[in-house]
Amino acid sequence: MSQLEKQDGNGPMPRQIPFIVGTEGCERFSFYGMRNILTPFLISTLLLFLPEGDRASEAKHVFHTFVIGVYFFPLLGGWLADRFFGKYDTIFWLSLVYCAGHACLAIWDDNVTGFYTGLFLIALGSGGIKPLISAFVGDQFDQTNKKKAKIVYDIFYWMINFGSFFASLLMPIFLKDFGPSIAFGIPGALMFIATIVFWSGRKKYIHVPPAPPDPHSFTRVARTALLAHKPGQSRTGLTVALLGAAGAVAALAMSYSWGFVIAACTALVLLLAFGSIGTAMQLERARGAHPDEAVDGVRAVLRILIVFALVTPFFSLFDQKASTWIVQANDMVKPTFSLFGSSFTFVPAQMQALNPMLVMILIPFNNLVLYPALRRMGIEPTPLRRMTTGIVFSALSWIVIGSVQVAMDGGTPMSMTWQILPYALLTLGEVLVSATGLEFAYSQSPPSMKGVIMAFWFLATTVGSLWVLIVNASVKNDVVIAKIATSGVSVIAFQMFFFAGFAFLAAFVFGWYATRYKMVDNYRN
Repeated sequence: MSQLEKQDGNGPMPRQIPFIVGTEGCERFSFYGMRNILTPFLISTLLLFLPEGDRASEAKHVFHTFVIGVYFFPLLGGWLADRFFGKYDTIFWLSLVYCAGHACLAIWDDNVTGFYTGLFLIALGSGGIKPLISAFVGDQFDQTNKKKAKIVYDIFYWMINFGSFFASLLMPIFLKDFGPSIAFGIPGALMFIATIVFWSGRKKYIHVPPAPPDPHSFTRVARTALLAHKPGQSRTGLTVALLGAAGAVAALAMSYSWGFVIAACTALVLLLAFGSIGTAMQLERARGAHPDEAVDGVRAVLRILIVFALVTPFFSLFDQKASTWIVQANDMVKPTFSLFGSSFTFVPAQMQALNPMLVMILIPFNNLVLYPALRRMGIEPTPLRRMTTGIVFSALSWIVIGSVQVAMDGGTPMSMTWQILPYALLTLGEVLVSATGLEFAYSQSPPSMKGVIMAFWFLATTVGSLWVLIVNASVKNDVVIAKIATSGVSVIAFQMFFFAGFAFLAAFVFGWYATRYKMVDNYRN
């Protein structure tokens, strides 16, 4: 490797990367294999004890509660790795928990308690390792080869969708033809293989040790800023933070009427939002008690959290392709194709295979064709520009899916092929937001906070599903239903257009904030 390549960051690809990429491909088959058949399984099998009209709504509630858990537990995984065990050990042991969860699904497919226990263990295992795998990839790079990191993150994301594609295509068939024990058992076997592959590369990885207790950590700097007295000035930031704490307590008190998941997630959002705002208002008071580098690092984290918050509406739209869109597809005409003399009928859950298939096409297309063309035109596709555009495309997909729903409500039979266009638009949005977000989250986070920052990135999905649960709970209210009736569209169509408007508003605010965000470079020296 030449000195020039080292200086440019174009050094050689780390040899240990294939182990991590292979692990991710198997793990993603495992996760999406069970996730993509979860809603149809709940409706057709596990929730048969409920009245037929309530099953779809309850299945959506269970699905998005599970998603909330998957994307909440990254906070735990990131904290354990950054403070105690390091990324490798945390990933390995939580992967075994993950495997145990899959075993519960396969064994207790006819028992609600046993099945939900399996979902909890999968949420804990999958969520716990989720931020660490992405950060662990970044740890394998330094300043000499950091430009190869973007390529690997794209390959990484491509492998995620490679596993997801075959899982989405095959698992609904296994569920239909062989039953839930086999359909949920196969993803469990793939997760076990993923664990073995990851363990096999243990001697080749670069292991960044956990950070020692830091007197100038994010939480300590924030606490100093909030509690510090300054002569002649009030502590307005502390007041704001305490308002958030009071709001969190009030939200938890509503657990009986809202449900624990909605109440707990709302409390977490209030604590983070008001605590961050209050800290930002008084952050300069921490200078002197803490070095400037630590204070500036906290400010950088707070700026990143604003970006993450503005992405949450995208995730509220994206994850409903595995719930709301499947429910819609159940009422559509199933297309039949002939292949080698045999007819093949698509089932609703298989439509999700469009998403990973299009991702595998769009990632190389964007990198080899679209982005170079934009640069030749003098337009640099920066991460924040890509993410803004991606949120817009997700909103457009819901305009289309809502229009299809209006036609169905009017009595027009619609083929499931009408979902191809919204899937294409949503997938383009996903590539521009999610694949870019992984790289953005790692590169912008201070060295001692990478695991936790990646966890906050995934927490955005939890908040996205929180919006879904809140909206779904709202449309069960008689007053809200009466208001929707005056609009002339069905409840489900109204929800679709509501989420589209939600995303358009988020894209506008995100684009405005992106023009004021200053990018930094936090790769290892």
